[in-house]
Amino acid sequence: MKKVLITGAAGFIGSRICELLDGSNTSVIAIDNFDPYYDVSLKRYRWNKLQPLDHVQCQELDITDVPALEALFEAHSFDAVVNMAAMAGVRFSIENPTKYFRVNAQGFVGLLETMRKYGVTQVVQASTSSLYAGLPMPFLETLDVRTPISPYAASKLGAEALGYTYTHLHGFDVTVLRYFTVYGPAGRPDMAPFRFVEWCIREEEIQLFGDGKQSRDFTFVDDIARGTILALKKRLSGFEIINLGGGGERTTILEMIEMIGEFAGKEPNIKFLPVAQGDMLHTSASIGKARRLLDWEPLTSLTSGLKDSLEWHKNIK
Repeated sequence: MKKVLITGAAGFIGSRICELLDGSNTSVIAIDNFDPYYDVSLKRYRWNKLQPLDHVQCQELDITDVPALEALFEAHSFDAVVNMAAMAGVRFSIENPTKYFRVNAQGFVGLLETMRKYGVTQVVQASTSSLYAGLPMPFLETLDVRTPISPYAASKLGAEALGYTYTHLHGFDVTVLRYFTVYGPAGRPDMAPFRFVEWCIREEEIQLFGDGKQSRDFTFVDDIARGTILALKKRLSGFEIINLGGGGERTTILEMIEMIGEFAGKEPNIKFLPVAQGDMLHTSASIGKARRLLDWEPLTSLTSGLKDSLEWHKNIK
């Protein structure tokens, strides 16, 4: 049985990866530090759902605490690591750049060094479509992304570079997955789909930055989790960067709000605000590489995914 460390396991995507992994083939040590960047009770909700799973052991731990990491690696013989631990969000990173680099870059290098010390050489690293800002669509993995427009994107670019370095110097197998606008039940409350659904259900004013013509390649959380698990299982040799996105099916923010209103049976009340600094206008993923190397493609339509999200907000939240 393969033993895997999953960091950021109380997070939106990390928790779903833990849930969807095949427990007959994989044993998981799940860690999280419960950073209060957003509502910790939501992280506890996801964390509590992991407790009954026989293949998952949960432990509170911060990846920036290297001595604690080393003790964890000493206690467990890991075969691989899925690093989902990160500070996320473009706008908050502009106000707190130091913290983003401490977690996303310095935290990752501490994790890589611990892996090297204990002979663990496979890591799947979560990255972001935010790196593609201003580049031609659909976004290909070969594009030059050395022009990040937010500290969040810059910190994620730094982590990608570190992954390449450890492949080159130490023979690591590093698969970097660039996620495109992930949404779904128990999502991140700082992201537009979560906030818009909440505001619409409550019949509160929807605060929309920009004119709503911005478009996104929305990707359902289960599709993202499944792609990450495939990357873990396939263990691609060397260093690879792979997009996981909707495959070019872009939807404007206004169209998404209209869909939420229709499914909720509510009339959205939108307040238009100035464009937020650091936000991208459009995203569109080329997923040919994911199809070729991982045999992956998204299976959940935006219609289906938003309906599932609405049900969660109505019945759970």
